[in-house]
Amino acid sequence: MESLNEASVPRPLLTLDHIPVGGFAEIEAVVEGDAESLILYREGDTVRAWLNVCPHAGRRLDWAPGEFLRSKDGLLVCAVHGASFELNGGGCVAGPCRGEALRAVPVVVRDGAVFLL
Repeated sequence: MESLNEASVPRPLLTLDHIPVGGFAEIEAVVEGDAESLILYREGDTVRAWLNVCPHAGRRLDWAPGEFLRSKDGLLVCAVHGASFELNGGGCVAGPCRGEALRAVPVVVRDGAVFLL
């Protein structure tokens, strides 16, 4: 059984080396009390995270678990309806949900691992 102190210590989602530089990873995590699929995008030693849910139809963006499409322009593309998202803020710049955005999840990289904030 975990002690109260052990339970309050944040656990990493995954280590940074599990995300290719300029690439994506998918991880399951509890966000605001609910189990969610997250997209993690790595740019150097920085990681951005979003819920793995397209704002257009509420479907996952990956075409297979953890496998994401990327356009020639470097945009994240929803495998279902082709909505395209920029990787700085997750805004939809093309497709059926243009003007909307992926829901960001705050993360931090510390000691070579990614943690939820």
